[in-house]
Amino acid sequence: MQPAKHDLRIEQGSTLRDSLRLMQPRYEYRPIASLGGSPLHLTVDHGLPGDWLVWVEGVSGMQGVNRAPRTEKPHRVKVIDPATLEINALSAFGLTPSGGQLIYKPPVDLTGATARMQIRAQLGGAVLLELTTENGALAITGLGTITRTLSATQTAALAWTDGVYDLEVQFPDGTVQRYLQGAVTVSREVTT
Repeated sequence: MQPAKHDLRIEQGSTLRDSLRLMQPRYEYRPIASLGGSPLHLTVDHGLPGDWLVWVEGVSGMQGVNRAPRTEKPHRVKVIDPATLEINALSAFGLTPSGGQLIYKPPVDLTGATARMQIRAQLGGAVLLELTTENGALAITGLGTITRTLSATQTAALAWTDGVYDLEVQFPDGTVQRYLQGAVTVSREVTT
């Protein structure tokens, strides 16, 4: 599996806190029983363990909800219960949507895994910053979810502006998988 390219921008002097979603390569397809409301609620036996990224295809009466998995960005959904998802960015007010299917990639099981991320000046260059589950900068916070955190004090201390990174996960059986890689840019703080 090729790692996803995901560039990182760090705002110097601001807290960095984001969640990374690690997905399996295969797709799950679930029929949507109904959808409607404001915000948009989907009734579907989804099988998701928590908030996730999904695509929707084949809905009639509300074209704005449809997104193709291989060419368009997914929707962020909130899990309401095992049969209900919410897409807060959409409303079905005045519409009568029906049909369609929910599509998602299941989360990677991170039980017992550790994660590490190094930022280097260039590929093979000096290590500028290391984030790991051991030093607390990375935390496995659920199935397929890693939270990345740097305090405002830590980002204020960054003396470099550009780098590259990759993020690897080591599983309990010793397997190591690289999931993300990309460029890192530090936006300089003006207000100190």
